[in-house]
Amino acid sequence: MRILSLADLPHRSIDAHGSRGFSVGAFGISADAHLVAVTLAPGGVIGPHPANGRQLLVLLSGEAEVAGAEGSVRRLAAGDAAVWEPGEVHETRSPTGMLAMIVEGDLDIGAPGEQVDPGDV
Repeated sequence: MRILSLADLPHRSIDAHGSRGFSVGAFGISADAHLVAVTLAPGGVIGPHPANGRQLLVLLSGEAEVAGAEGSVRRLAAGDAAVWEPGEVHETRSPTGMLAMIVEGDLDIGAPGEQVDPGDV
């Protein structure tokens, strides 16, 4: 077993699309998807940009304000997630700072509870 600290991954700052206080650290990749840890400093923003594939943002700590193509802003708390469709322009902001995991690529994300693992039987 290995333990990963997403906050301690080597991160690189990103300022594309008007982003600020934003950094990413890659920690997994497959032929169909990649996984990155993202941090936003207090007041940070990931500027509006299109999703390369279906994108899942899982907020691990802090708080976030997210918007998609429709433009309405939704607040996320730790444990919440947002899903954007391929090509959907979206934006993420954090008034207090945040740590999140993003999975992007060929993902099948159904309705909540629709794809529950039945476990061992």
